[in-house]
Amino acid sequence: METIKNNKGFGNWIRTSITARMLMIGFIILVLLIPLIFIKELIRERASRQQDVVQEVGNLWGEEVLFMGPILKVPYKTYTESTKMVTGTKSVITERTSKIKYAYFFPDDLEIDARVDAVKKERGIYETSVFSSEMNFTGSFSVPNFAQNDVKSEDVLWQKATILIKTSNLKGIKNQIEMQLGGSKTKFLPKYKQSDSDGTYHPNYLAMHELESAFLNETALPKVGRINFTTLMTVNGSSRIRFVPVGEQTTLHMTSNWEDPSFTGNFLPEEDADESVTNEGFEANWKVLQTNRQFEQAFFGQLPNLSSFSFGTDLLVPVDEYQKSERSAKYGYLVIALTFLVFFLIQTISTINIHPFQYLMIGLALVMFYTLLISISEHQNFLKAYAIASTAVIGLISLYSQSILKSIKFVLFIFTSLTALYTFIFVIIQLESYALLVGSIGLFCILAIVMFASRKIDWARA
Repeated sequence: METIKNNKGFGNWIRTSITARMLMIGFIILVLLIPLIFIKELIRERASRQQDVVQEVGNLWGEEVLFMGPILKVPYKTYTESTKMVTGTKSVITERTSKIKYAYFFPDDLEIDARVDAVKKERGIYETSVFSSEMNFTGSFSVPNFAQNDVKSEDVLWQKATILIKTSNLKGIKNQIEMQLGGSKTKFLPKYKQSDSDGTYHPNYLAMHELESAFLNETALPKVGRINFTTLMTVNGSSRIRFVPVGEQTTLHMTSNWEDPSFTGNFLPEEDADESVTNEGFEANWKVLQTNRQFEQAFFGQLPNLSSFSFGTDLLVPVDEYQKSERSAKYGYLVIALTFLVFFLIQTISTINIHPFQYLMIGLALVMFYTLLISISEHQNFLKAYAIASTAVIGLISLYSQSILKSIKFVLFIFTSLTALYTFIFVIIQLESYALLVGSIGLFCILAIVMFASRKIDWARA
């Protein structure tokens, strides 16, 4: 009989104790963390699939465009001397051997006029941007200064000088590239290259392929004076177009029909660029001087990878639905905890009993919000997806709470609380600079409301 009384006492404590309710709610919240973790993984997986589509379309149409050049490439002789003793004698002879190296000279001025016509490409439910660009390059080379590297004029092999162009997207080039250089015209052909000029691997840089001209004619060589050049290139690409400012003064004028550009790289366009962005496209201008960058106008021996100094424009399709969905999922713990807190306060203040299974059903409904949000946002904008998902979940929980609470005033309180909570989370997601400030103020207000509402709870019977 004593055992039965003890069991009845423990069961009654489970049903009536505030502490037991709090422990039960905490345990259910911990259980619900598991599906929330899976939802975050789902969001990352869908976002990764979007990036796979971007790469797949880029491989078919043409990858991002990174351009560096034109560069004057001139071979020259270097000499090394070695001494050795002749066998059987005491005489020493000196041997002098020559080796061919290359000097790379950048243009004095480089003007680029780029027209970028972009369109959206769809692959299933995903979108990415591709473009076709017509780029006109004009500029000039001055007489190379070999004396700075102690190279004598008779050691310069002018007859084997060429022009070098480096790009990340050979596949996307759509015209035979010819350059008018001085009094002659020269064509460019791809050059097989296994590694960077310095023989090292750069994991953060794009692989740069080379186009090289034939040996230059005498009229195309800047041996005694400045030589002007002009060339036209048409290229297909995707997502991004950038240029390395190799000119002593590099200017870029870019126009496009893309209405949502993101200017990127080491140099931003002139101040009026943002004002030139309209629904019909954008127009931007850059001007980069040699003093603005961290490399010289000539390199002897090897040409380093300078892609980290590039600048240009990203033409990405704005896909922030997954980022916003991931941010909203980070507040999932807060939404579940506050919703359970509302039901806990109602249960504690009133005489209504809420079973743990009912708490679990409410928690699962809150978790379902995020799967609805992800799936709907892939077909609608984030605002519509959020409104549909939150309305469905709020309506479901409100109707379910009607069967639990048996009071319309409590149901209206639940409806109002959830509506305010989801609106608060949406506002925080949209904000960037003020997200922490608004979130802190909101949580402070929630804490004040909870403290005020819990004053009448008899914690002595906890």
